Amino acid sequence: MSGTSIDGVDAALVRINGSGQQTEVELLHFITLPFSKRDREDILRCTDPEHSNVPLVCHLNFRLGYLFANAVQEVCRKADLPLEKLDFIASHGQTIYHLPHGEGRYERSTLQIGEPAVIAYETGVNVISNFRSMDMAAGGEGAPLVPYADYLLYRSEDKGVALQNIGGIGNVTAIPKEGVLDDLLAFDTGPGNMIIDQICQIVKGEPFDDGGKWAALGKVHYPIVDTWMESGFFTKPPPKSTGREEFGQHFTEKIIREHQQMTANDLIATTTYFTAKSIADGYQRFILPRFSIDEIIVGGGGSLNQTLLQFIQELLPDITVRTQEDLGFSSEAKEAIAFAILGNETMNLQPANVPKATGASKAVVLGSITWG
Repeated sequence: MSGTSIDGVDAALVRINGSGQQTEVELLHFITLPFSKRDREDILRCTDPEHSNVPLVCHLNFRLGYLFANAVQEVCRKADLPLEKLDFIASHGQTIYHLPHGEGRYERSTLQIGEPAVIAYETGVNVISNFRSMDMAAGGEGAPLVPYADYLLYRSEDKGVALQNIGGIGNVTAIPKEGVLDDLLAFDTGPGNMIIDQICQIVKGEPFDDGGKWAALGKVHYPIVDTWMESGFFTKPPPKSTGREEFGQHFTEKIIREHQQMTANDLIATTTYFTAKSIADGYQRFILPRFSIDEIIVGGGGSLNQTLLQFIQELLPDITVRTQEDLGFSSEAKEAIAFAILGNETMNLQPANVPKATGASKAVVLGSITWG
C-alpha cells in the first residue's frame, strides 16, 4: 500500500493461519520503497483537483501498478521466498480522492489506483484490490477499514485499548475491555503527519521532522491551534473520515500565508501540537464518555516523532501512551499487515468492514479479485 503521507510503497510479507477471530498473523519481512521525486510529485498533483487531469490519473494507475508489483517482488526476494509460494497479494493502492459524503452533483465515492491487472501479470499471483468500494456501496464511508484487523490482533480481556495510527491522516480504533466487535469505536481523528510534513518541505526543504527535533525547538502558538480546531470535522460525531481534500496542500498554504511572522520551528511545533490536540479532542469527545481507555498504542510514521508523542501524553495524562515497537511489533508495517488480513478475509468470503465504524448498513465482503 501507499498511504496519505505519499512517501513510498509499503510491502509486508505475512504468514496467516485461520480467519475471523481465529486469525494468527506472523510478519516475515517488511520493506518500504521510497517514491522517486517525480513519482511523488505526480501523485501529489493527481490528488489536487486544481492540477490533476485525466491523462495523469490514467498514467499513474498503471505506473503505480508496476511500482507495487516491484515491491512484492523485492520483499519476497529479501525474504528468500519464491513468488509462486504467495497465496495472494492484497493491494490497498494509492488514494487519489475520497468523497465520503459527495459534493454538490458529485456522488459519494472513493478512488484508489494502482492497476491490479499489472500486479497480477507481473507476479503471476491473485490480487485483491479496491477494498473500500463495497463498504461505500453499502452506505458506508469506505473508511476506516483497519479497525477489523485491530480488533482481531489487539482486543484484551484486561484493559481498554486504543490503536492510534498516525500516517498522513490520524485514525483510531478504540476497543473496550472484554469488548466484542460491535463494541469498538473507530474514526479518523484528523490530520496526522500530513500538515507537519508539508510545512517541513516548504520551510526546511526536508520531507519530515526527524524525531520531532524541530518541533521540540519551537514554541507552540496555542490560540492559533484553537482556531484550527474550530473546523466542523472535529465536532462531527463518528462515523467520519477525512483526507487531503480537507487537510491537504491548500490547508498548509493557508497556514503559511496567514502566519508568515512565525519562525520555521514555531510553525512546525504549532502544527505538531495541532495533530496531538485533534487526537486528544477525538478521545475526549467521543471515546472516553462511553468507556475507559487504559492504553494508547501508536503506529504509523507519527510514532517516530517523540515531540508529537509527548504532546499526546500531556493532553491525555491518565492514559499510558506506547508505540508498536514497545510491544515488539512494527509501527511502519501495521497498515500493510492490516490489509493482508482483510485480503485473507476476502479469500475466505468473510465480511471485514465494521459498519459501526464506517456507517455501512451491513457487514460486507470487501475487495475485487484479479486472477494471476
